[in-house]
Amino acid sequence: MTPQQGQGSIDMKKLVYMDHAATTPVKPDVLEAMLPYFSEKFGNPSSIYALAHDSKEAVEHARAQVAAAIGASPDEIFFTAGGSESDNWAIKGTAFANRKKGDHIITTAIEHHAVLHTCEYLEKQGFTVTYLPVDNYGMVDPADVEAAITDRTILVTVMAANNEIGTVQPIREIGRIARAHGVLFHTDAVQAVGAVPIDVKADTIDMLSLSGHKFYGPKGIGALYVRKGTRLDSLVHGGGQERRRRAGTENLPGIVGLGKAIEMATADIPGHTAYIAAMRDRLLKGILAAIPDTILNGHPTMRLPNNLNVSFRYIEGESVLLMLDAHGICASTGSACSSASLEPSHVLLAIGLPHETAHGSLRLTLGDLTTDEDVDHVLEVLPTIVERLRSMSPLYAVRNGGI
Repeated sequence: MTPQQGQGSIDMKKLVYMDHAATTPVKPDVLEAMLPYFSEKFGNPSSIYALAHDSKEAVEHARAQVAAAIGASPDEIFFTAGGSESDNWAIKGTAFANRKKGDHIITTAIEHHAVLHTCEYLEKQGFTVTYLPVDNYGMVDPADVEAAITDRTILVTVMAANNEIGTVQPIREIGRIARAHGVLFHTDAVQAVGAVPIDVKADTIDMLSLSGHKFYGPKGIGALYVRKGTRLDSLVHGGGQERRRRAGTENLPGIVGLGKAIEMATADIPGHTAYIAAMRDRLLKGILAAIPDTILNGHPTMRLPNNLNVSFRYIEGESVLLMLDAHGICASTGSACSSASLEPSHVLLAIGLPHETAHGSLRLTLGDLTTDEDVDHVLEVLPTIVERLRSMSPLYAVRNGGI
């Protein structure tokens, strides 16, 4: 990455990007695949001349790449503008298509706001929603899912992996329970695709959301897997694109990039996991050894290989972020989609953290370009930052008997 200069006293000699859960850089091979479709091969896939045929073939090739990555058939893949649209389509489309059958939806307290806010919207339309609790690791109990199902339940939507604390959910077991009760199962797999193996058939998934920019593809492109025969109303009406189920001229370069990126991301998940998890674990070990009163958030083993979420007692996570940024380290306190909110993370509150501890959270998410030197840089800088902030913290003074 290009070092940034001219930041006054800010030390930007080295830029360490550890916010891959927020977004990832487009890989060179992905960009190379996309470039011709901005200019040379720009035809509208819906047109009938030869130039358009090339575009149509590129869209269908990408559809096959996405399908192969998750064990689906190409005609079960529909391109969208990203994960949020896919989540909205799966949940609203199921609700309105199946309203005569029932009006009850089951989800969890730790979903992304693309799911939670959609469910809240449907409650205003007369639907009822059950928000299941999670344990202290952020894990959903499949038995709770089964106990919540009623004869009015039409949908269970549970994320495959949490975007903040990285906990990976037992979606295969949840999917089997939903199928056994004749209830559709949707999973928001935006953080999971490319990080953990997913097979929509074996995992009994009826609908799955994914987003290209989470696995080194472009922003503004995603997909929704819809199992054949699933009743689902359209979310976007207009032209006849995507087999008349999602209107709008196709984002041709984005679709090509999505196909190439997901093919690369799922080519060697075990190898990728081994590389990333080893650095993640070394980073965690170093933080816990150097910084007392630190809590690991999320499941210790059933978590995304690149995710590390910790809380430092007695200080504010936002202050840690600003001081890390001054040292060229990009991180976050949680979801980038909620960064404008001053409220503590709903995920951290759901796993039982007190407000003051939740406010002291830090999410570090590693990526393919992360190196051991990057980890060393964080381990060199972070303890000093936490120590400095605690020296100014009234809560820390109370803890030490100073006030």
